[in-house]
Amino acid sequence: MTIYDGLALALFFLCWLGYGPLLAVLARRSGSLNDDMLVVRRAWMMVMTHREVRIVDSQLMGHTINSGGFFASTNLLLIAAVGSVLFGGDQALLGIASIGEAASTGLLEVKLALILACLARGLLDFIWSIRQLNYALALIGAAPELHTESDRVALGEAAANLLNPALSAFSQGVRGYYFALAAAAWLFGPLWLGLGVAAVFCLLVWRQAGSPAARAVRTARRLLEPHLPER
Repeated sequence: MTIYDGLALALFFLCWLGYGPLLAVLARRSGSLNDDMLVVRRAWMMVMTHREVRIVDSQLMGHTINSGGFFASTNLLLIAAVGSVLFGGDQALLGIASIGEAASTGLLEVKLALILACLARGLLDFIWSIRQLNYALALIGAAPELHTESDRVALGEAAANLLNPALSAFSQGVRGYYFALAAAAWLFGPLWLGLGVAAVFCLLVWRQAGSPAARAVRTARRLLEPHLPER
C-alpha cells in the first residue's frame, strides 16, 4: 500500500464516519432533510391517533417495510457477490485485478474487504430498520380508541419514537450503497477512491441541505411544527 492509498483511505473513513456528526451540525444551523422528516413523521403519528380507521397508516407502513426488505435482499446479494470474489481464491482475485489498477493480492483483498464492510454495515441497518418498522406497525394495529387528548399525545409520541429511529436506520443502510460505490472506485487506484468519496460526500450533503426535496420538506416542517404539542 502506497502513501497515496493511505491518504485516500483516511479520507474515506473521515467522510464515512464523519457524515453523521456533520449532518447534526447542519441540522442545528439550517436544517437537514433527515432532521425535518423527524418532525413530519411525528406529525403523522399524532394524526394517526385521531383516526378511527387506520388502514391508510397500515398500508403506508407496509410499503415502507417492503422497501426495506427489497434493499436488504439486494444488499445480501451484493455481499454474496463480493464475498465470493474475496474468498474465491487467486483465480477470482486475478479476474478482478484485470479490470482495475495493478496491485498485490493483499492490497486487492483490502479493497474488496472495504466494499464488503460498507455493504455489511448497510445490511445490519436494514435489518434493524425492518424490525423497528414491524414494532411500529404492531403499535398502530394495537392502538385503542382513546378519548383524552393526553392519551392521544402519549401514544403518538410512542409511535414516533419507534418510527423515526426505524427510518433513520433505513437511511443509514441506503447510505452504505453510496460509500460502497466510493470504495469500489479504489479498485482503479487511490486517486479514484479520493474522488469517489468526495463526490459521494458532497452529493449526500447537497441532497440533505440544498436539494428541491430538502426545501419542500423544510417548508412542510414549518407548516406542521406549530400544530404539534410541546414536549
